[in-house]
Amino acid sequence: MTHDVVIIGSGPAGYTAAVYAARANLAPLMLAGPEPGGQLMITTDVENYPGFPDGILGPELMELFQKQAERFGTTVKHETVDRVVLEGSPFQVWCGEDHYLARSVIVSTGASAKWTGAKGEVEFGGHGVSACATCDGFFFRGKRVAVIGGGDTAMEEAVYLTRHAEHVTVVHRRDTLRASKIMQQRALDHPKISFAWNRALLEVTGTEGPPRKVTGMILEDTTGGPNEELPIEGVFVAIGHQPNSQVFTPYLETDALGYLIVEPGSTRTKIPGVFACGDVTDRVYRQAVTAAGTGCMAAIEAERYLEALDHA
Repeated sequence: MTHDVVIIGSGPAGYTAAVYAARANLAPLMLAGPEPGGQLMITTDVENYPGFPDGILGPELMELFQKQAERFGTTVKHETVDRVVLEGSPFQVWCGEDHYLARSVIVSTGASAKWTGAKGEVEFGGHGVSACATCDGFFFRGKRVAVIGGGDTAMEEAVYLTRHAEHVTVVHRRDTLRASKIMQQRALDHPKISFAWNRALLEVTGTEGPPRKVTGMILEDTTGGPNEELPIEGVFVAIGHQPNSQVFTPYLETDALGYLIVEPGSTRTKIPGVFACGDVTDRVYRQAVTAAGTGCMAAIEAERYLEALDHA
């Protein structure tokens, strides 16, 4: 059987693409991966997605996305794609021994935040540890927080967090920043930002609850001095994201960081019939609502591509 549309990955982009493709009677097949829903599955309260004035839990939001996609005829399989052939027609997709054929493919595999590996980082994820200040900064109004990192992302997160937090400590393992000069200066000049130089996150500490919450962190002195304990209520890890694009790089173009390249203003890749949306293409915004928007675009473009094929 050859499917009209195979969606690889899930999350807001993939599920939105599935809703639109299913409503166009394309009966999409979604290969959702081992953790359907993407990064929102490790997010507690989502308060910035339109339509939920009281907020909603990330996993609950993704469950609603999936139900809506399935209601219109999407088949969701919790399988992980480990190989593709994106040349010739139809396109070929493998999940282990399972083999699928597709007239069009939508890639929505997202990106994964890079973590330090410090003790407690995973345990307190969504309970005081975050990788997105724009998503979660609101929950730390009047609190003391820390940002881990020394690049542009870390400086942007730190400056943004000053809108909510009482104070922001930037923890950097060196004594100089990697960020651009203008971003460095904004952070260095800000009265609510201080720097813990030559320090690395060793452990996030807190209470098991309920509710579970962060109360501090232990910092290692990278110059050989004694460890330091810092009282803190939130930790934002800002050492970058890794787009989940590795399976596709033999066929699709990426930028220097591994994000899939699409035509400006579209979700089209260099291969006709292959589209990419969501965080696997987005190194700037990385929001659920922007990902959903590009998922809509991908489905509409796939529909138009297939229609053109059928009338060629």
